[in-house]
Amino acid sequence: MKCNLNCDMGESFGLYKMGDDAGIMPHITQANVACGFHASDPNHMRNTVELAKKHGVAVGAHPSLPDLAGFGRREMKMEREELLNIVLYQVGALCAFLRQADMPLSHIKPHGSLYGMAARDAEIAEALADAACVYGVPVFGLPGTLHEEVYTRRNVRFIPEFFADLDYNDEGGLVITREHKHVEPEDAARRVRQLINEGTLTTAGGGVLPTKAETVCVHSDTPNAVEIAAAVRNALGNPKPEKTS
Repeated sequence: MKCNLNCDMGESFGLYKMGDDAGIMPHITQANVACGFHASDPNHMRNTVELAKKHGVAVGAHPSLPDLAGFGRREMKMEREELLNIVLYQVGALCAFLRQADMPLSHIKPHGSLYGMAARDAEIAEALADAACVYGVPVFGLPGTLHEEVYTRRNVRFIPEFFADLDYNDEGGLVITREHKHVEPEDAARRVRQLINEGTLTTAGGGVLPTKAETVCVHSDTPNAVEIAAAVRNALGNPKPEKTS
């Protein structure tokens, strides 16, 4: 199993700093850049795109529910058309900075609660597929969920994702918290080696479930995120940037 390494980043806002993007960027192959609804602003979006270009890292959009105060980790009720519009709006903003940098949009990866809702709610997943069809790019998602079912049915390229620094519940879903807890780099690397060598994950309850991935995620707002990214990259065998579309 060969995997890219992606990171949710570009999440600073105004004078408030979130994560060490400069420290993480040399270790990853794909950057999921916040688009303003859960974090980031025009200056940080542009800076993150330029930093990614400098390191040869592919850039995807990381759209969210409109929840700046809650960092996009609170669920909301939203109709399919309204959700499509807010995703189109966010991705379009990032595309302007990508165009300025002469870079393509690599992919879309929903953030936080939007990611979790799309795994369970077909209408949410359909709205994300609608947006992906407009931009003609793949979507990252959780294998074995409505991410995979809906995107595949809609002929949107689905990229299965594994999270090295988050826990999984006993059903194989992500345990999404408002703040990410400390993770030992070697624990994250061990999870990745299990993914690659066995095609499985271990849940928070100690169960073992089958899984698959084409990309592995680390988060810039996890404590000691740079060390985690370095350990995971080493576990993956130092992957080089690859195009996802």
